[in-house]
Amino acid sequence: MKNLIEFLAKYNHWFVFILLEVMSFMLLFQWNSYQGSIFFSSANAVAGKVYEWDANIEHLFSLSKVNQQLTQRNVYLEHELMQLSHHLEKVSGDKNVMKSAQLDMLRNYRLIPAKVVSNSLDKRDNFITLDKGSADGVKKDMGVVCGTGVVGIVYLASDHYSVVIPVLNSQSNISVSIRNRGYFGYLHWTGGSSSTAYVDDVPLHAHFKLHDQIVTSGYSSVFPPGILAGTILHVYNSSDGLSYRLMVKLSTDFGNLRDVCVIDDAVMQERLQVLRAAQDSIKEKEGGDEN
Repeated sequence: MKNLIEFLAKYNHWFVFILLEVMSFMLLFQWNSYQGSIFFSSANAVAGKVYEWDANIEHLFSLSKVNQQLTQRNVYLEHELMQLSHHLEKVSGDKNVMKSAQLDMLRNYRLIPAKVVSNSLDKRDNFITLDKGSADGVKKDMGVVCGTGVVGIVYLASDHYSVVIPVLNSQSNISVSIRNRGYFGYLHWTGGSSSTAYVDDVPLHAHFKLHDQIVTSGYSSVFPPGILAGTILHVYNSSDGLSYRLMVKLSTDFGNLRDVCVIDDAVMQERLQVLRAAQDSIKEKEGGDEN
């Protein structure tokens, strides 16, 4: 307290000066219309600029959320477009008719938007880490997609993070089909370019052409059918000569992957649980037979 009193006593003339200046400016702007108008015009200009900066900053921080929403919406629209197009071309042939049954399929699952926090492209077994985990509803074996197509499958999930096995992993093996052709195979990556992968086990009697689309088959219990994976670039014979091997240009740009969506589909999860139960039952039966 003593120090404060000494400080005020030492600099009291400065405080008196500031007080008198404030009072003089108040009297000047209050009782003189010209000076008052200049003051308020300047104050409004400054305030307007501050509000503009504030709005720009808020807009900048909101872009992340907007991008997530756009990615989620793009996934919905991409899947909807492919399903409806396939249905209309194969069944009705009328491209102006929309079947509500296809729209009902989209209501069976929800998408959990997530951001990629780490990603690798130069390894044989690449992994992707997402900023969403079990606390957000993410579970092991859920499919992951982005606005342009398939990304991978959830491998591990902690409370707030999850690890994904992407297509660019030697352990990835996703059931796919040639759109509108009805032939199936498995999409996998053998290393090298991050823009291409291969589909094996396509039968030799299959009819298709270059640039046909490769989509998820819906048989993996992870992805719904019709999600784009890529397009056919080249066709080879398999090493044993009993099937085709297709080089596929991937629809997902893994080098520029930022926002993704995890597919939370109760129907697919139920199918996966039934499949696991059947596998466990077979293992227990085989173990009992051995005893």
